[in-house]
Amino acid sequence: MDYYNEIKNLIEIKEINTKVRNLEENNDTLKTYYEIGKLLIKAQGGEKRAKYGDNLIKDWSVKLSKEYGTSYDYTNLTRMRKFYVLFKKVATPWQQLNLTWSHYKYLLKFDDENERNYYINRCIENNLSVRGLINEIKKDSFNRLKYADKKNIKLVIDNSSNNILRINDMLLDPIIINVYEEEKLSEKALKKYILKELEQVFLQLGTGFTFVGSEYKITYNNKNFYVDLLLFNYKLNRFIVIELKTHEVSAKDIGQTLNYMKLTDKTLKEYNHNNTIGIIISKKNNKLMLEYVSNLDIFITTYKLNKVN
Repeated sequence: MDYYNEIKNLIEIKEINTKVRNLEENNDTLKTYYEIGKLLIKAQGGEKRAKYGDNLIKDWSVKLSKEYGTSYDYTNLTRMRKFYVLFKKVATPWQQLNLTWSHYKYLLKFDDENERNYYINRCIENNLSVRGLINEIKKDSFNRLKYADKKNIKLVIDNSSNNILRINDMLLDPIIINVYEEEKLSEKALKKYILKELEQVFLQLGTGFTFVGSEYKITYNNKNFYVDLLLFNYKLNRFIVIELKTHEVSAKDIGQTLNYMKLTDKTLKEYNHNNTIGIIISKKNNKLMLEYVSNLDIFITTYKLNKVN
C-alpha cells in the first residue's frame, strides 16, 4: 500500500472540501448582509428616507454587537445598507462576482459607480486578494487611466457588446517604477529597472500581458532590429511593441515604433492575431504629438520614478 499517496489524497480531499465550505460560507455571509441591508432600508422608511434614520442603526448596532460581536457594529451595518442599495439596481448581481466581504468593505467606499466597477474588474481580471485590492487602490490606478472613458465602465462579466476590452482601457499614466537610488537614468538603466519589476509594471499596464522578450531581435531583409520590450496580450490577441525613451517623444521615435510594429506583423503575427500596437514610455508627454499618433495605434504614456528607502 502506498501510504504517502493515501495521505496525500486525504489532504487533497480535505483542502477541496475546506475551499468549498469557505465559498459556501462566504456566499451565505454576503446573502445575509444583503438581506440585512434590505431590512434596514425598509425599517428606515425606504431608500429616500434611510439617510435620515441613522439613529435607528446606532441603537440596533449597540444591541446586536453585544449579542453577536463587532461584525454588527454601526460601521458594518451602514456598509450592509450601502451594499444592498448599490447592488440591488445593477445588471450584475453580487453573487456572480465571487468576491469576499473583505473586498466589499473597500469597494463600498467608492460612491462613483465607474470607479467602483473599475476596481471590481481589476479584482476579477487579476484574481486580486484583499491585499492586492488595497495596493491597487493605493496606486490610484483609476485616476491614472489615460485614454479610457471613465464615465462608462461596465463590469467585465457583463456580456454586453459595448464591453470589449481595449488597450485604451488599460494604459495608466504615469507608470510607477520603483528605484533604490537617485540617479539620472539612461535608457539602458530604465530597461533594467522595468525588467526587474516586470510583473508589477505590466500589471499596471493592464490585464492579459505576457512577456516575449527584451531587446527582442527581429531579422528582416538581412537586417537586425531590436525592440526594447515585446509583449503579447492574450485578451487583445495581439503583440505589443514597447519603446522606452528618457526624453520627450520625437517624430523619429514614432517612426521607429511604427517600423517595429510593421516588422512584428510581417515576421511574428499569425493569421488569427490582430495587428500589433505600440506603446512609447517617455519622460514627458508631448500633447500635440499624442493627439496626432493616437489614430496610428501608438499610445504614449509616461513613467514616474518612485524612490524606495
